[in-house]
Amino acid sequence: MFGATASGKTALAETLFSADPSLPPAPERIGALRGKAEIISADSMQVYRGLDIGTAKPDSRFLRYLPHHLIDIADPREQFGAGSFVRLADLACADVHRRGKVPVVLGGTAFYLKNFIYGLPETPEADAGIRASLQERLAREGAAALLAELRSVDPESAGRIHPADSYRIVRALEVWKATGRPLSAYRLPSSPRAAYRFLVIALERPREALFSRIDSRVDAMFERGLAEEFFDLLRSGLGPDDPGMQAIGYREFFLASPPGSDSEGARTAIKRDSRLYAKRQETFFRPLPDVARFSADDAAGIAAAIHAFLGT
Repeated sequence: MFGATASGKTALAETLFSADPSLPPAPERIGALRGKAEIISADSMQVYRGLDIGTAKPDSRFLRYLPHHLIDIADPREQFGAGSFVRLADLACADVHRRGKVPVVLGGTAFYLKNFIYGLPETPEADAGIRASLQERLAREGAAALLAELRSVDPESAGRIHPADSYRIVRALEVWKATGRPLSAYRLPSSPRAAYRFLVIALERPREALFSRIDSRVDAMFERGLAEEFFDLLRSGLGPDDPGMQAIGYREFFLASPPGSDSEGARTAIKRDSRLYAKRQETFFRPLPDVARFSADDAAGIAAAIHAFLGT
């Protein structure tokens, strides 16, 4: 199941699958699913330890009654990419299935989900020499200079990469320099992976309602202590170039000097960046074939689709 940021993925998962005894009684078809599934998180930032409030990570009680995999598994200083996600998600799905439960891949990181469904493109292995040279240039010239070069040789990839995502900028340039082919020329396989039988569910909300939910969620994050969490991460030695700190909800604090000195400016920027991200997610998800699309509030309809798929 996938949907844009703040579309209500976590709340829906709780309604459908959580075994929490304090939940309100549910219709029979929903109740029959509760306790029968586990979540494989397809969120590229919830993988990082310590990034809790800004990534809207589920709390310990939620996780007790609805186990999640691929949360809190990486250090924010480490790059965690789609290849690692697919490998670990495959292992998690096999484990969940072996224990007689249904693996539910849930999230909003579009390239994780697409790579999981279709498999990874056959891109070349990393070239250590070229990467080292690009890393030196990154330190000397900055990400903006490397992104400008990428636009000249691979505008399609450059258009998909956030200007602060130095890892993917370097990787795209590395592929170009190593092969003479743009990274965008390496396409995903065209058919879903044969090892799985997929039910792909998209959660949708009207744009205006989605943006309102984004604004409310960001305000709630600040009330829960997002600024304090940022300063804790800063004191731990993390900086703007660390992969975890390039997430929406953290990178905006670096817009002020010194970092974090303009909390309200960060709040406004997080809302803006979240809305832009939601638009990109919707654009990326829209052309996926064979997707069952539901209102994010239609728990009964989604439960019926799951039962039909499982034959229960």
